[in-house]
Amino acid sequence: MAGTIFYRERKKFVDGSKNPRFLIGAVADVNLKVYGKHMRMSELKQIAEALGADLVQLKRGPKHCA
Repeated sequence: MAGTIFYRERKKFVDGSKNPRFLIGAVADVNLKVYGKHMRMSELKQIAEALGADLVQLKRGPKHCA
């Protein structure tokens, strides 16, 4: 197993904005330190390709109403 990078989409993202919209949630079996808070998909793909890791998008659960 080469490693896995788990990521999710930001909560406060507006379609059409030019801000990075993904956040790395966890990394398995890869020696990696992440210094950026938000990243673009192209950046995530470059990191995964360089490390030989797989990208896995985390699914959101249902909204909880208080």
